[in-house]
Amino acid sequence: MKTIGLIGGTGWVSTLEYYRLINEETNKQLGGHNAARCILYSFNYADINECNLREDHEGVYKFVLDAAIKLKNASADCLVLCANTLHQYADRLVEEVKLPVIHIADATAVEIKKQELSTIGLLGTKFTMEMDFYTKKLSERGISSVVPEKPERLFIHDTIMNELLKEIYKPESKKRFLEIINNLEQKGAKGIVLGCTEIPLLIKQADTHLPVFNTLNIHAKAAVDFAVKD
Repeated sequence: MKTIGLIGGTGWVSTLEYYRLINEETNKQLGGHNAARCILYSFNYADINECNLREDHEGVYKFVLDAAIKLKNASADCLVLCANTLHQYADRLVEEVKLPVIHIADATAVEIKKQELSTIGLLGTKFTMEMDFYTKKLSERGISSVVPEKPERLFIHDTIMNELLKEIYKPESKKRFLEIINNLEQKGAKGIVLGCTEIPLLIKQADTHLPVFNTLNIHAKAAVDFAVKD
C-alpha cells in the first residue's frame, strides 16, 4: 500500500471528511483491519485566506509547495490536495516536487463520462468557477461546463467562506443553491459538479433530480484506488 500525502485545512471541515472516507474506502477494498497509510499536513486557513483576499496566488502556492515538500520528505508516495481550488497549482507541483498528484478534476471527469453527460454545471469558489484550470481538465474529456452568473458566483463564494468553512449550514443558503442549480439546468446543464469540497456538506443528491457529482467522495476514492493498486 502506498502512503497518501494529504494537503488539507482548506478548510478543516472537509479535510475531516477526506480522512474518514479514505480510511473507509481502504477498508472496503482490502477488508480486515486495513486502513489507509496517510500523512496529513493541515494549513491554518487564515494564512491562505489572507493571500486569497489579496489575490496573491503565488503566496498560496508557496504554502502548498512547502507542504508538498514536507510530505515528500516524510515518505509520501502521492499528493492529494484536499480542495478543488488548490488544483490550480497541481501541474506545477508535479513538476517541482516530482510526486504524482491525484487530480480531482480528472477523477470527476471519469465519473461524468460514466453517466455519458457532455454538459455540466460547475459550482465552487470564485477561483474554480472563473479560472480555467478546472474547466480545461473537463474540456479535455469532451465535457462542457456552465457556470452561474456573477451575482450567483459571489453568493456561492461568500457562502463557502463565511458559512460552510465554519460548519454553518443555513436552510436559506441551501434554498438559494438549489435555485442556482435550477438556473444552470435551464442553461443546458445535465448534471452538477459540486466543485468545492465543502458544498457536498450542504447539498445532497436527494436535493435535486439532476445527477450530482460529489467531488470530495470521488477524490477520496481515486486516492485509495491509486494507493492500493499494484
